[in-house]
Amino acid sequence: MRAGDDLRKRTLRMALAAVKQTEIDKGIVMDEAGLTAILHKEIKSRREAIADAQKANRPDLSSAAEQEIAVLEEFLPKMLSAEELEAIARQVIAEVGAASPKEMGLVMKTLLPRVQGRAAGDVVGQTVKRLLTN
Repeated sequence: MRAGDDLRKRTLRMALAAVKQTEIDKGIVMDEAGLTAILHKEIKSRREAIADAQKANRPDLSSAAEQEIAVLEEFLPKMLSAEELEAIARQVIAEVGAASPKEMGLVMKTLLPRVQGRAAGDVVGQTVKRLLTN
């Protein structure tokens, strides 16, 4: 705030407001997993705003939303690379003893909590499916 970065200040205030609103609505104190989920939700809403701005031919709004996403992403854990995700998935597959795509649900149930906030669910699913079919 002292640096005078209005974009950063505005974005962080919106994120804090979302956290406070969730805490009040649910009557809980937010933990780290909850904060990560809220940041992902805020980023998702801005990505939707970018799509809407592009449809409306408003590059100024699209640019502002992209800058807000960059600010929010600073507070998220580092995303897993494809190789790291595959290594974790192989480890979980070995742990649960899965051998076919029929056991994908069991693998996902164990794997998703380990990669929560560091990998998208659809990417995790595709990786597990590919490993189980091979």
